Amino acid sequence: MNFQHLSSSNMNTEPLTDKLKDYEYFLLTVIDVLISFLVVAPCTVASWRGLWEYLEHKHEYFPEWIYFLGASFFHFMFSLFRSELLDFSKNLLKKSKFLYNVFSRVYIYLFLICCIVQWRCIWNLLDTCLGRDHMTLIMYTVPSLIVLYSFRLFKNVLAPPYYIEMDYNVEDVFNFGTLWSYPASQNMFLYVMDSFFSVFVIGSLVVFVWRGLWGLLDIYLYNADSVKSAAASLTMGYTLVFSTFLLQPLVKRVVSKISGFWRVFIVDVYLLFSLCGTVNVWRGIWATLDCYFETENPKHKVVGFWLSHIVCFLILVFINSSNSILVRGVYIDAEEDGGKCVDFPCYYLRLFFQSKRRKKFLKQLQKKQEVSRRKSEDNHISCETLVPTSGQQDPLINHIYLHHKRASIISPSSPTLPRETNTVV
Repeated sequence: MNFQHLSSSNMNTEPLTDKLKDYEYFLLTVIDVLISFLVVAPCTVASWRGLWEYLEHKHEYFPEWIYFLGASFFHFMFSLFRSELLDFSKNLLKKSKFLYNVFSRVYIYLFLICCIVQWRCIWNLLDTCLGRDHMTLIMYTVPSLIVLYSFRLFKNVLAPPYYIEMDYNVEDVFNFGTLWSYPASQNMFLYVMDSFFSVFVIGSLVVFVWRGLWGLLDIYLYNADSVKSAAASLTMGYTLVFSTFLLQPLVKRVVSKISGFWRVFIVDVYLLFSLCGTVNVWRGIWATLDCYFETENPKHKVVGFWLSHIVCFLILVFINSSNSILVRGVYIDAEEDGGKCVDFPCYYLRLFFQSKRRKKFLKQLQKKQEVSRRKSEDNHISCETLVPTSGQQDPLINHIYLHHKRASIISPSSPTLPRETNTVV
C-alpha cells in the first residue's frame, strides 16, 4: 500500500542511532510499534469500515461499475497532478500554515473516499461476477500473487500496522511513486500511461490478493462462529506481525549480505508473511467491530458507521498520522540498499526526538558560526587599526603587514610599540 517512507525525506533515521543511546532508541522503538499496533491500525481499519459498511447499507444508491470508474478516475487525477498539487501546497505552506493544514487534510480525506469506494467496488464485482467459493478465490488470488512477485511489487500489499505515515512533510502527503516513475517533462504519453497502469492494474491486483485471502479466512476460520473467527484473526494477525518485527534485524542482516535473485526471494517471502499478518489484523478488527458494535436499529446503525468513520479519521488527524490511511503509489521490492528494503517505518516518537535534536544541533551550529563571524570581524578590525593611516609608516609595522597574513595579526594590548623595534634597521 502506501510505502512512501522508503523514499521520503522525513524517514531518514540513519543518524538516530548515533544520537540516541541504545536503550533510549530501543524504548522509543517499542513505543512506536505499540502506537502502530494499538492506535494507528485500529483507527485506520475502523475508519475504512465505517464508510464501507455505510455504502453496503445503502448499496442501491452506489452501483459498483459507475462508482468504480468514478473513484478510479479521481485517483488517476490525483496521480497525474501530484507535482502540481505538491508545488501548490509548498507555496500555500509559505503563506499560511493553517491554510496548508486544512487543505492537506481535505485532500487526504477526499483521497480516502476514492480509495474506499474503489476497493469496495472491485471487491463486490469479484463476488458478483466470479463467486466466493474457495476454488474461485484461489484461482484469482494465486495468479495475482505471481504477477506481483514477477514485477517485484509485493511491498504494495502491506498496510498499517506495518507503517506510520506522518503528515509533517509536504512531500509525504502529496507525492507518491508510480511503477516506472516517468517524468512528465520527458514524455507525457508515458507519464500518463504509467499513472494509468499504476492505478487501474496494480491497484486492482492488490485488491484481488486481499479479497482472496480475506475470503479464505471467512471460509476456513470458524465460519460458524463470528466471535471465535474474529478472535482467531486478531490472535494470528498480531502474532505474525509481532514475529516479523522480531525477525526484522536478522532479515536485514541477511539481505544486506546477498544480492540478485536470492535477495529478492527472501525479501518477498518475508513480505508474504507480513501480508498474512496484515490481512488477519484488519479482518480481526473489522469482525470484532461487527460483533460488538453492530445494532439492529437502521438509524443507529447508520450513526454508528459515520461515528466510526469520522471519529477515527479525526484521531489520526490529531496525532498527525492521517496519511497512513491512504492506499496509493507503487513501490518496488528490494530496491533500497542494504537492509532498508525490509525496514517497516513505524517511526513516530523517534521522528519527534530526531526533529528536536536536529533543531538543537542547528541552533548550536548557528551560535558557533556567529561567534566565529564575530572573531573574524574583530581580527579584521585589528588589522586595520594596526596599519597607520599617515603618510609615514613605522618600519616594523610595514614589515609585519607585508609578510604576515591578516588573520594572524593580533593588535597590541597597548598603543606603544615593542622594545624590539630598535633592532630593526
